[in-house]
Amino acid sequence: MSGAGGYVLEARGVGVRFGGVRALDGVDLGVRAGEVCGLIGPNGAGKTTLFDVLSGIRRPDRGRLLLDGTDVTRRSPVWRARHGMRRTFQHRQLFGQLSVADNVLVAQEWRGGGGGLAADLLALPARRARERARRERGERVLADCGLGALGASYAGGLPVGRARMAELARAVADPPRVLLLDEPASGTSAGERELLARVVRRLAREEGCAVLLVEHDVAFVMELCARVVVLDLGTVLAEGTPAEVRADPRVREAYLGAPGTS
Repeated sequence: MSGAGGYVLEARGVGVRFGGVRALDGVDLGVRAGEVCGLIGPNGAGKTTLFDVLSGIRRPDRGRLLLDGTDVTRRSPVWRARHGMRRTFQHRQLFGQLSVADNVLVAQEWRGGGGGLAADLLALPARRARERARRERGERVLADCGLGALGASYAGGLPVGRARMAELARAVADPPRVLLLDEPASGTSAGERELLARVVRRLAREEGCAVLLVEHDVAFVMELCARVVVLDLGTVLAEGTPAEVRADPRVREAYLGAPGTS
C-alpha cells in the first residue's frame, strides 16, 4: 500500500526552527517503493534535521509526515520502526559488547517469540521454528553484507567500513518498508562502497524497499540513485535524475563547485 503519488514515505510542507534559524522551510519530499533516492546538499542544508523528522526523533514545527498514506507526524520513533521504517546514523551505533550476529538478532527481538513463558520453558515447536527462521534470516543478511565470517566477532572491534555494513545488516534484518541511510559510505573503502551499493539495489529491487540516503560522496549518490533531491538552506533547491541535477546551474553554483550560468 502506498499514499498519493505512489509514495511510501512523504514529507509535506515540513518546517523546523531552531530559535530564529529556519533549519527546514516547507520541504516536500517523497520516496516510492523500490526506489533509491539520494539527498544531497552543503553542510548546514538541513539533511540530518530532515532525517530526524522523518524517523520521529524530532517533531516538525509545521507540516506532515505520511507513511503509506497515513499521517504519522506525531508517532514515536519506536512506532515508526515497528511499522517498517529503519534508520542508520552518521556516528556508529552498534552494541559494541555483543557479537555481530547478536547485533542483527536484536533487531528482530521486538516481535517476540510467540506463546509466552510456557513456550520459553517448554521449547515448543512453533517457538523453535520462529527462532530458527530468525537466525537463518540473520545469517543471510550478514552474508549479503560481506560479514558472514564475522558473526562471532565483537561488534566494538570492527573497523569503520565493516561497522557500517554491520549497521546496515541490523537495519534490514527485519525487512524494512523504508530505509533511511545517513552517510552510509563514510569511512568505507572502494570495495565496501561497491558492496553497499549492491545490497541497497537488491533491497529496492527484490524486497520493494523505499531507500532514502544522505551522502557527501556525490559520485556514489549519482551512480546509485535513480532520483536525487538537493537541499540548500532548508529548502528543496532541485530534484530530478542524476543527469538533471548535475546540469542544474543552481546546484552547480550552490553545491557542486562550478559557477552557474544565466
